[in-house]
Amino acid sequence: MAERSNRTATGVVHLSGSTFDETVATSRGLLMVDFWADWCAPCRALAPVLEDLAAASGGRVTLAKVNVDENLELAERYDIRSIPTVLFFRSGEVVDRVTGAVSKAALQDILNARA
Repeated sequence: MAERSNRTATGVVHLSGSTFDETVATSRGLLMVDFWADWCAPCRALAPVLEDLAAASGGRVTLAKVNVDENLELAERYDIRSIPTVLFFRSGEVVDRVTGAVSKAALQDILNARA
């Protein structure tokens, strides 16, 4: 039986190597994938911003998270060299990316253009 992605009460989907491809391929709308780690302070600072933006999107944007320490192969596949890095997927393809703890306004601009 295939492992299912782990969705939290806030609607955030936690992805692993076994759930990533299917989730990206079947996601409706824009999918923001946050590559992060527990020890990363900028990642922890960015997390609530991403959650707020996804929640305020009215279902147009889904937030997923990939812990790079637990999923090194995904980080390597997408050339994640620094965290946090957020990849934006539409129809299974990367359409944008940001690296670092960028501002909410900068992220909103991407969502406005892509969602």
